[in-house]
Parts: sequence; structure tokens; C-alpha cells
Amino acid sequence: MTTDYGLRTTLNVPYEEAIEKTTAALKEEGFGVLTEIDVKATLKKKLDADFRRYIILGACNPNLAYQALQNELEIGLLLPCNAIVYETEEGQSAVSIVDPMVMLGVVENDSLKKVADEAKARLTRVAESLANA
Repeated sequence: MTTDYGLRTTLNVPYEEAIEKTTAALKEEGFGVLTEIDVKATLKKKLDADFRRYIILGACNPNLAYQALQNELEIGLLLPCNAIVYETEEGQSAVSIVDPMVMLGVVENDSLKKVADEAKARLTRVAESLANA
């Protein structure tokens, strides 16, 4: 399923397993996870607010990032590609991955389209592999 700014799927597995599957699927397409932000823990610590289990994974494909940075140095503001995993109210796990083409919509550099197309193709395969797992 596609949202307005990402690729979304639901997994019928526990939250921790969904994170592992997402990280592995990203790796299959050449993306490493550079950052992990535990939103639930952060909101509890900073605001003493309770929130569902939710993690933001900052994923990067070094080759694609390098190509993008060679075309536009400021593109680093839009990197890495984020993926989120969170626990649904039904006890499933949702995974959403940013659509690089949507991110490119704020950039006025046509030479980045090829890199964004490649990133989207790879991330679409990630979402499809998770949906079919």
C-alpha cells in the first residue's frame, strides 16, 4: 500500500521481529541502518508521555547517497531514507518506508531523478518482500 509519502505494509509478526525483518530486507537491497530512534522511549524520557512501540530507522545505500551528493551537496538534508516500524492496535506491526520521489519533490535538480528512481525501485522491493514474508 502506498501512502501520500511512503510505502506501507503490515506484518503479522511481533514488533521486534518486524524490526529484524525490515533491517534484513533493507540490507538485501544495499541499505544499512545508520540510526535507530526509539520514539516510545524518547517520548517517555523527554515528556513522560506513553506511546506505542515505534522506531525510526535511518537507512542509507552508500552508492546511491554518494551519487546524490555528487549531484547536489545540500541533498544531505534529505538523507538518510527513513523507515518506521510500529505496533498497531490490532497487535500487528506496520512498516512504512519513505518514497524518495516524494522527497525529491522539494528539490529542483532533474539530475537527481535517476538516483531517486533507483532508490524507489529498491525500497519498493523491500516493502514487497516484507508484504510477501
